Amino acid sequence: ILDVRPEAEFKEAHPPGAINIQIYRLIKEWTAWDIARRAAFAFFGIFAGTEENPEFIPSVKSKLDKDAKIIVACSAGGTMKPTQNLPEGQQSRSLIAAYLLVLNGYTNVFHLEGGLYSWFKEDLPSVAED
Repeated sequence: ILDVRPEAEFKEAHPPGAINIQIYRLIKEWTAWDIARRAAFAFFGIFAGTEENPEFIPSVKSKLDKDAKIIVACSAGGTMKPTQNLPEGQQSRSLIAAYLLVLNGYTNVFHLEGGLYSWFKEDLPSVAED
């Protein structure tokens, strides 16, 4: 299982054997653009703004073969199934990550429907890290 949640969430609980590679990370730089982005996040009450993790694909490439079976998971899971309220489904970190993996030549990619919320709700095995 490839867990794409932030490292702190991964350390709290994750499926045994899962690896963590964040698809997003906290904004790191302090350029004028990054300061403006931080301010925009703060305007909406989000004081830990995030950006795409540029190391996501390189990190995956260093840990997983292109033909490895990869089950991508995040907290909520998202869905591609349309509903009345969400005619295009519900976007999620894991769906975005799965899409990026396929674009980068990974051929055996799956998505954990219901996300890790469902995993933990079903009382499936989980571990924590210090």
